[in-house]
Amino acid sequence: MELKKRNPGLRVSGAYLSALRTGKRERPSYDLLEALAKFFGVTTAYFFDRDHADQAVKQLAMLDELHQAGVRSIALRAVGLPPESLAPVRAVLDEIRKLQGLPEIDD
Repeated sequence: MELKKRNPGLRVSGAYLSALRTGKRERPSYDLLEALAKFFGVTTAYFFDRDHADQAVKQLAMLDELHQAGVRSIALRAVGLPPESLAPVRAVLDEIRKLQGLPEIDD
């Protein structure tokens, strides 16, 4: 199990993780929460704060969309450009979004 590989001192079984996931077990140790948070790239607040979890889910979905849409390559080309050079790029992208019937982006 990858979680144990990354945290050799962690005492947890696959069955226990499955029971946590299905709600059959509750209240994992703080060490396990920290390990899970680190494994999934979130803070421990993700497991307790619904707003925090919702925000993390939205951010992950956005990152996935960016990756899938090839937007990363466009963003990389914009890195280092001065703000005055980015304005026309934003305008062109806004116009393309409009022509495609996509919603406006509020930044």
